[in-house]
Amino acid sequence: MRRFHPICLVFALLLLSGCGAPRTEPPGWDWEVLAPPVGAGSALPHLATAPDGSVLLSWVEPDDAGGHRLRWARWQGEGWTPARTIAAGDDWFVNWADFPAIAAREDGALVAHYLQKNGPSPYAYDVRVTQSADGVRWRPAVTPHTDGTQTEHGFVSIVPWTADRVLLTWLDGRHTLGGGHEAHGARGAMTIRAALLDADGQLHEEAVLDARTCDCCQTAAVRTSSGAVVAYRDRSETEVRDISVVRYRDGRWSEPVPVHRDGWQIAGCPVNGPALDAAGEAVVLAWFTAAGDVPHVRVALSPDEGARWSLPIDVDEGAPLGRVDVVRLPDGSAVVSWMEQVDGRAEIRLRRVAPDGTPSPSQAVATTAAARSSGFPRLTRTATHLYLAWTEAGEAPVVRVMRAALR
Repeated sequence: MRRFHPICLVFALLLLSGCGAPRTEPPGWDWEVLAPPVGAGSALPHLATAPDGSVLLSWVEPDDAGGHRLRWARWQGEGWTPARTIAAGDDWFVNWADFPAIAAREDGALVAHYLQKNGPSPYAYDVRVTQSADGVRWRPAVTPHTDGTQTEHGFVSIVPWTADRVLLTWLDGRHTLGGGHEAHGARGAMTIRAALLDADGQLHEEAVLDARTCDCCQTAAVRTSSGAVVAYRDRSETEVRDISVVRYRDGRWSEPVPVHRDGWQIAGCPVNGPALDAAGEAVVLAWFTAAGDVPHVRVALSPDEGARWSLPIDVDEGAPLGRVDVVRLPDGSAVVSWMEQVDGRAEIRLRRVAPDGTPSPSQAVATTAAARSSGFPRLTRTATHLYLAWTEAGEAPVVRVMRAALR
């Protein structure tokens, strides 16, 4: 990817940009349907781009023996490889918002995670991470959190770190006493934690990034030139739940800093986490807020690995459900996806945001149900194409994938 070279004038323009910015020309993408080798009842897709430029797709589907199985396939050249099973079980925690993911290390080995019940509480489950050199034989799964409590652990982000390590971030409920998401009183808070996982399944540099976070919003993490940026929904003592970031640099994690003080005060988890992408020092962040009971999908840009952020750029069409994702394009622009409610259903919409913060007109690329069963659409890109995966909800849900050539 080309690197974003910030200058003071460009950043000043970013700080002034907002929802009233002029629109540029439409994106003009032509979408091609890619039929993935998914089974009946497939759902919860996730996309990632491997170091060789191929695209990895993972999803969950019912197992013939009962329970569920996590499967994956690779888009390579002009077709999919056969679907293979990563893991299966009848004691999994399967949830529309806390979904498994697949990623590739820098050496090409694959890493995937899923969630396994660890106690009788509805939200008592562990993160399980498995690795494979060839995508066929998967190593026994390990758990990145070492507390052993029957509490909630999930909402994982996996970031390739070195040739044989990945960075993991997750929400960790070891202090919550196994209570429900909105239990109060003596119950402790949800935390966000991080660790490096090596090829042998050993943990390194375990850290607490924030000791009080929202309970069930996705985390997001990216590698930058000199470290990492992690974004998540924070939670103040007065129930303000805005997006914060922490940065990893020179072997240390920074203190949490709000990206923008939306001031969304809500006594409950909105189940709507942020999304990040980066290239070099340039970082793009997308998120959902409903501060003042006015919903928005917002994008902010940073030229310096999350140290400074532009003012938010509102990209929605007035009735967003959130469920965002974002990718940065080779020219320094970004594409954000979200779900917009239209006549009782939901459109998956995309909008390009130029490097100076100027948004293009949005494009509706697919329609699905507005219900939870539609899950969270996912984006990734290669040097030549943008890829989108989502769950087409209904009596028999199915994972769909499309791609469009980058211009």
